[in-house]
Amino acid sequence: MKITFITVGKTEDAYLKDGIEKYVKRLKHYTKLEMTDIPELKNTKALTEDQQKTKEAELILKKITPQDHVILLDENGMEFTSVQFANYINKRSVSSSANLIFIVGGPYGFDQSVYQRANDKISLSRMTFSHQMVRLFFVEQLYRAYSIIKGEPYHHQ
Repeated sequence: MKITFITVGKTEDAYLKDGIEKYVKRLKHYTKLEMTDIPELKNTKALTEDQQKTKEAELILKKITPQDHVILLDENGMEFTSVQFANYINKRSVSSSANLIFIVGGPYGFDQSVYQRANDKISLSRMTFSHQMVRLFFVEQLYRAYSIIKGEPYHHQ
């Protein structure tokens, strides 16, 4: 199974880049992970929020195939403990899903077309985090999930 993590914009802060890189490197032992950044839109001051979401959606949907299992990181998604998330990942890996696509949208969230294409929505927290920080939190939780699946001592319960 391949996992793709699609984000709108790029990570700018060095400390976040370092943290993301640390967990991406660790994940190579467990799964194939592809990080895909969709460039931020230019001249957004001339666009409404809905126009921005529509343009971002076009770019996001180009990265997805009909066979992909698409999961949005969304504040209204399912909430999991780390063990529950590990079970979710494990279940997806033994099902017919060849590719899991996790997506973080732009500053205004997702266009309706992306919601319609999604198979699931997951919330990392009821709190709101910057799009930059969500990337680090997600790859750490993905690493944690695989360490739980493999019975390794990273996660303490």
